[in-house]
Amino acid sequence: MADELTAIERERQLLADVQDKGLATRWTAYARLSGPGWVQSAITLGGGSLASALYLGVLGGYSLLWLQPFAMILGVIMLSTIGYVTLSTGERPFRSINRHVSPVLGWSWALAVAAANIIWSMPQHSLAYGVLSQNLLPADWFADGALLAGFGGKLLVAAVLLAICTVITWSYDQGGWGLRLYETVLKLVVAMIVLCFFGVVIKLATSEAGLPWGELLAGLIPDFGQFFRPADSFLPLLEPLGEAGSAVRDYWNAAIVAQQRDVIISAAATAVGINMTFMYPYSMLRKGWTKEFRGLARFDLATGMFIPFMLATGCVVIAAAARFHTQLPPGFEAIEGADGAVQLTVDESGPKFVPYSKLMSTRDTALGADAPAATDAERRLAAILVKRDAFDMAKALEPITGPNIANVVFGLGVLAMTLSTISVLMLISGTVVAEMFDAPPGGAVHKAGTLVAGVGGVLWPLFWQGDSQFYLAVVTSVFGFMLLPFAYITFAALLNNRSLLGEEMPRGGTRLVANALVFFAAAAATIGAVYMVWIKAGWIGIGLIAVVVVLTAMIRPRGDDTASA
Repeated sequence: MADELTAIERERQLLADVQDKGLATRWTAYARLSGPGWVQSAITLGGGSLASALYLGVLGGYSLLWLQPFAMILGVIMLSTIGYVTLSTGERPFRSINRHVSPVLGWSWALAVAAANIIWSMPQHSLAYGVLSQNLLPADWFADGALLAGFGGKLLVAAVLLAICTVITWSYDQGGWGLRLYETVLKLVVAMIVLCFFGVVIKLATSEAGLPWGELLAGLIPDFGQFFRPADSFLPLLEPLGEAGSAVRDYWNAAIVAQQRDVIISAAATAVGINMTFMYPYSMLRKGWTKEFRGLARFDLATGMFIPFMLATGCVVIAAAARFHTQLPPGFEAIEGADGAVQLTVDESGPKFVPYSKLMSTRDTALGADAPAATDAERRLAAILVKRDAFDMAKALEPITGPNIANVVFGLGVLAMTLSTISVLMLISGTVVAEMFDAPPGGAVHKAGTLVAGVGGVLWPLFWQGDSQFYLAVVTSVFGFMLLPFAYITFAALLNNRSLLGEEMPRGGTRLVANALVFFAAAAATIGAVYMVWIKAGWIGIGLIAVVVVLTAMIRPRGDDTASA
């Protein structure tokens, strides 16, 4: 412990020494000491963000390049606020919220994080099963009657992953060369898939056709209208379906928007999830950081989280857009005649025929018995909207690796991401449960808490029977996003709480700018979350929000009473 304290004091002295030096000197020192931001990056650059970025490219093309950087900027604003409050007070946030804002918000935040850990653990298992069955292991192992087929096979794979992650998670406090080797291998494999996507973009940019730089730059400009209308690149596919306002065109317009909206919200949720708001302050406190480290914390978030995330996800979106956007999946071919009429041929034995048939069946049910027969132009659009899975997504790497290597690289990369993310989610889950019961980290309660997310994730086959294992990451992230305002509103309140911050509370122009940024981020998250609650749960969801608001207003903290903490 003495050595640890000495190391912390050395870091504090280094920060004091460079405080009045030039920017380059300060940044060099900050780079040596950074850490928690890279922990956040490990969570962010997981299977969920990869899946969301891929589907952004598939559905929106280049037009949604702005979304993940925008969501990350909002997240960095809030994490900077969380860091400022935590480092200024040295208190654990759960207790600070309960004592100084509202026990309702404190417990709502903790319970929402616990729920988010379970919700986001599920798609990690789904993604892992997807790449194992489609990219890495022989298809015979997953055929009907085989050991890994069906519901039982999914549970078996999930149980094996849980066993691996439990051993790793429970070993974090002990350390050791085995754990370091495991983490190093995971990081290298994740880096490999990210570098491959970089390589794809470079190859596309230097090819004879090149990249449409005008479209890419336009895609970096925020366009919130994409919550309510299809990407412009879908218009040529919608026009043959009839005039705007016709039943058929309106149906497919709404179908595109529904998919697009879920992917947008999923991408925003996986940029900075509510569980990250819990992990970040505790990782700083665990390192022994205090208020002298506030400048370092901001630098850490920018360099360790924002920049790597923006570059990595941007390349994934570009690669997916170039390969899949408005393109037919395997087994479908469209021939457009001189008069513009489309003739579609369909391979009914192909892997995408079943989900395509389901889309067409849903269309027939929605439009009713009087609906006109589907044209080939309409059937083409339905085929384009069939959700891609792991085998399809691996094709995004083919320009640089070829088909066979693409499968292996993509499969190993996603598998490494899922193992890393499950381990981190279990760690956060253990921390949340330990805080709720005021138990020490690393103890029996903490270990039991890790299994809340671990076992919850294993049960994913009970909740998802969709055709695409990959798409579960989008579905669960939409629900995760609905929980985000609990954290954003809570820490916005803490930033303005004089009883907590005292002399450290921002003043004057600094306070004005800080509050403008924080309340903008909180408002954006809240508006998006309430809108999605309304879309998914209607008045029941709105009623539950109202209950939380009323309870928060009624139940106030009782001075220094820590019973609720």
